[in-house]
Amino acid sequence: MNYKFQEGGPIGLSENGDVITIDIDKRRKDVHLTDEELKERRKKWTPPPYKAERGVLYKYIKTVQAASKGCVTDE
Repeated sequence: MNYKFQEGGPIGLSENGDVITIDIDKRRKDVHLTDEELKERRKKWTPPPYKAERGVLYKYIKTVQAASKGCVTDE
C-alpha cells in the first residue's frame, strides 16, 4: 500500500532504526513493521503541519500523487 507521509502511512509512521526496503524496479517502499506495531503508532500519530498554507506550494501539496505514480498533479 502506498500512502503519503502526510496521511500517516507506513513511511510516515517509521522511526529511527526501522528497516525500510526500497525496490526501484517494483516502485515500492516497504517498512518492516507488523500490523500491530503500525496500529499502535497510528494511535499516537498526529499529522505534521503543511510547509505552506497558501499559494502554489500549498496547491501542489494538496494535489500531488505519490512518487511511485510520477508525482503528477493533473489526474
